[in-house]
Amino acid sequence: MIGIDGVPHSFLTAQMRKGRFPHFQQLLVEGDMARMSSSVPPISSVAWTSIATGCNPAAHNIFGFVDRRPNPIEMFLPTAMDRKAPAIWDVLGRRDKKVIVINVPVNYPPRPVNGMLVSCFLATDINKATYPPGLAETLKALDYVIDVDPWKARQDKDAFLDDLFIALDRRLAATLHLMETHPWDFFMSHIMETDRLCHFFWEHWESGHPVYAARFMEFFDKVDEFLGEVRARMPRDAHLVVLSDHGFCTLKKEVFINRALQDAGLLKFNSDQPKQLNHIHAESRAYSMIPGRIFINLKGREQLGSVAPGPDYERAREQVREVLMDLKDPDDGSPIIESVLCREDIYKGPFFESAADLVALPHDGYDLKGALYKEEMFEKTQLVGMHTMHDATFYTAGQVVNCDDMNVVDVMPSILSYYGITIPGLEGRNCFLAPAG
Repeated sequence: MIGIDGVPHSFLTAQMRKGRFPHFQQLLVEGDMARMSSSVPPISSVAWTSIATGCNPAAHNIFGFVDRRPNPIEMFLPTAMDRKAPAIWDVLGRRDKKVIVINVPVNYPPRPVNGMLVSCFLATDINKATYPPGLAETLKALDYVIDVDPWKARQDKDAFLDDLFIALDRRLAATLHLMETHPWDFFMSHIMETDRLCHFFWEHWESGHPVYAARFMEFFDKVDEFLGEVRARMPRDAHLVVLSDHGFCTLKKEVFINRALQDAGLLKFNSDQPKQLNHIHAESRAYSMIPGRIFINLKGREQLGSVAPGPDYERAREQVREVLMDLKDPDDGSPIIESVLCREDIYKGPFFESAADLVALPHDGYDLKGALYKEEMFEKTQLVGMHTMHDATFYTAGQVVNCDDMNVVDVMPSILSYYGITIPGLEGRNCFLAPAG
C-alpha cells in the first residue's frame, strides 16, 4: 500500500486523460481505481485512522488533528496512544503476518508491531520514531526525512519546494530499502509531501502560475515515478494498492467559526486576550475547534457548562446551525456552509461522547478554522489549498472495485480480503467484486 496524501481522484483522472503519469496509467491496465469519500471531518489524522481501522471516529477515538478534554477543559494533540481500535497491521501481526509501516499519520509514539514501524510527522526525533528502536540507525544512514517544515512555505516557497523534493526522494529510498531487505506480508508507505505541496501550491497550479504550476506538476511526475519504482521492484506475487485520504481544491478564504459565534452572542470570553479554552466564559453557548467542530457548553460535561441537557441543548444546537447556515462570503454573497450535521448522524461507537455536538461542512473553497479569537472572520493567507471530502482515490491491482459509494472505512476490510480475513461487525465493507487472492 502506498498512501499519496490528499491527491484527488479527479486530478489523477484528468491528468491521465492528457497523457500524464505513465506509470499510473500502466497500473490501471492491471487493476481498478475508484473515487472515495473521506472521514467527517476530512482531516488526515482522522481519515488515515479510519482507513487503518475500518471504523468511524467514535469507534477509533481520533476526531481531529487537535482535540479537547472538557473538564478540566484543555486542548491536546491526539497520538497513537489515543487510538482505541486495532489497525490493519495489528490485526495481521496477531495472525503471524510480518508488517512494515512507514509514515502513516497518528503512528507516534511507535507501538510494537510484528515487524517494523516508522512514525509520522508527529515525531520530531528519528531516534524516538521507530519500532524496533534500532531501525532509526538504518533510516539515519539513508538520510531519511520525517517531514518538511510547513512554516517555511510562508517564508520561502522555492526553498520549501526543494525540501519537498528531497523528502520525497528520501521516502522512496527508505521504502525501497525496507521493502527489498526485510520480510513482509503487509507493507505500507505513506507520502505526506503531496498534502504539503497542495496546501501551498494548489491555487498556483490551478491558475497556471508562470513558475509554480510547472514545479507542481514536476513534483507529481516524481510521485508517478515513485509508484513506478515500487511496482517494478516489489515481489511479483504481491498486490499493489495506492490511495489517498481526501481531495483538494483552491482555498478562497479561511473562515473563523468562533468569530461568527462571538458576533452572534453565543461565545464570550473571560479574558481580554483569549488564547486558551479555559478563557471561554461560563455564559457561552458554544465554541468551535478545527475544522468546523462545534461543542455546546453543556452543563455537567464542560468545565464551565451552562447549557442544560435536553431542550436547551437542542436550542443551542439550532442557534449554532442558524448562525452558520447564514454565513456569506463578503465579496460575492456565496454561502459558506453546505450543511451542519448532528453528531448522532455521523458517529457511532464507544467513544461517541467525545465527539463534537455539531460538525459544519463547508462549500469548497472555505476552510473552517478553529482559532479561539480573531478580530476578523475571514482571511486569505499563504495557504491556498484545502481538503475536500468526496474526491479521495483508491486503486487496487487485480480487482474490480464494486462500491459506487466507497468510503475510507471500507479500505481495511477490502485489504483484509487479500488474506482471507473477515472481521465480524466491522463498520467498513469489502468493496472488491470477487474474493481477493
